[in-house]
Amino acid sequence: MGKVIGIDLGTTNSCVSVIENNMPVIIPGTSGSMTTPSVVAFTKKGEQLVGESARRQAVTNPDRTISSVKRHMGTNWSVKIDGKEYKPQTISAMILRQLKKDAEEFLGEAVTDAVITVPAYFNDIQRQATKDAGRIAGLNVLRIINEPTSAALSYGLNHGVAQKVMVYDLGGGTFDVSIIEIGDGVVEVLATAGDNHLGGDDFDDRIAQWIVNSFKAEHHTDLSRDFAAMQRVRDAAERTKKELSSSGSSHIVLPYLTQVKGEPVHLDLTLTRAKFEELVSDLIERTADPVRNALNDARITPSQLGRVLLVGGSTRIPAIQEKVRQMTGKEPSKNINPDECVAKGAAILGSTLQGNAIVAADTGKDLLLLDVTPMSLSIETVGGVATKLVDRNTTLPTRYSRIFSTAAPYQRTVEIHVLQGERPMARDNKTIGKFRLKGIKAAPAGVPQIEVTFDIDANGILKVSARDLDTGKEQSITITANDRMSEEEIRQAMADAANYAGQDQIRREAMEVLNDSQSLLAKTEQALKNAGKQLDKSVKKQVKTDITRLRKLVTKCRLDKVTEEEVEEMRTTKSQLESSAAQMQL
Repeated sequence: MGKVIGIDLGTTNSCVSVIENNMPVIIPGTSGSMTTPSVVAFTKKGEQLVGESARRQAVTNPDRTISSVKRHMGTNWSVKIDGKEYKPQTISAMILRQLKKDAEEFLGEAVTDAVITVPAYFNDIQRQATKDAGRIAGLNVLRIINEPTSAALSYGLNHGVAQKVMVYDLGGGTFDVSIIEIGDGVVEVLATAGDNHLGGDDFDDRIAQWIVNSFKAEHHTDLSRDFAAMQRVRDAAERTKKELSSSGSSHIVLPYLTQVKGEPVHLDLTLTRAKFEELVSDLIERTADPVRNALNDARITPSQLGRVLLVGGSTRIPAIQEKVRQMTGKEPSKNINPDECVAKGAAILGSTLQGNAIVAADTGKDLLLLDVTPMSLSIETVGGVATKLVDRNTTLPTRYSRIFSTAAPYQRTVEIHVLQGERPMARDNKTIGKFRLKGIKAAPAGVPQIEVTFDIDANGILKVSARDLDTGKEQSITITANDRMSEEEIRQAMADAANYAGQDQIRREAMEVLNDSQSLLAKTEQALKNAGKQLDKSVKKQVKTDITRLRKLVTKCRLDKVTEEEVEEMRTTKSQLESSAAQMQL
């Protein structure tokens, strides 16, 4: 049985882990780093780049480079490149495929099963989109797990003391806070809250805007209109943010950033930590309400917390740490790696799902994970009211049934509008789907009894069934959400992914043969020149013929369009030259 990998599919960076010798280890990426930038790029030659190689070329290829796609999961966002449309699931699948490949190279075996993490506040559509991305990448997604829960699972493996823990997770694009109870072999989520559009990207944007405004005040030029310059500014903003976590100020120097009246202009600014904290003070304050809500829902006070765990790269910002101290009265724990703990927790869960029990440190019992649904589930009833069926922070998995009836006399069809959110009116919540039950027995309003059942699985994904109690007939209901990929779109994306993988392999082989051929040509031509007239004429003629043939193939080769047949022809011709050149006793 192959190993299950745990994947933290992040907004800015992603991470993959696996259990080795009963302990989670991080799998390094192709660049040797423990995290992989969540960046995808398409070169003008048609090559697909993922991770560090994509991030490095973003400045010179900004319009064909995609980052922070996680913020678009579960929406109708798409990007068109070379006439082909890519949805968030497809771009995310490219990142997942790279992580899968890294894991396979690390383990020396094929990997198919994975546990993937998502922000606790992801709704049903966003969770399903993440699962679809995994499927497109060739992964069997055993479970979708909330990121803070995964971090707590990683922490709970080594810290056996029974306690209530707050996980404050501020990543590149999302913010979550969860209250989790650890003890007696159980990791139980008591409450969760968050903001799906708050993270490190927003902090970067504030610095970038400050740079643009400062530059405009000095040079009377708007950098925001210069696409390439803005890519350099954004990169500088991210570096500055990181530098300010350990320094009181950061010197920002960008030579030849743009041109003003035909003359090159350089950027030279200094941003202090105090000014940075002023720029982002409202963003930091936005984390306070979710913290208060999670504590209230868990029915505990900050003094009852045993530990506060900081997760996500953005929690390295000193002002964030200070805010957490103010809100909880506790010194945040720094004994877990904020970039790696989420992936490690996913790997732990993956191993347990495979039947390899993880033992809790305090009791010696198998570790049990109890997660919750992040938002309430409701149905729209008469007057546009959102009638709750499943309250937020209900332990998963859960199943709930409720009887509804018709609002109009002799109604034969009922449309049930399912929502996710906490607002009292339907229009203010997120539509998850619309369900239509047909063939209801004609009767006065309020007489038919229709049982609607909500079944939320361990991934937090909702399934619905409906039954007319009068006839006993159960009917299937289809979820219709415009932001979901259809089965046909998923299959096409899987086929495209396989084609890309094949094309990438052919390009790699072509590059190898091309390099070897060029080296052989240079060596053989030098040997011909050195041999002079001493070489047998027939051998010399054959070598020259083979050189000409191989040189023609090398010159004609275009890596962006090369075919398997062309690579094989070059390989065969190269072998022929090697044979004829051997007669020269090279």
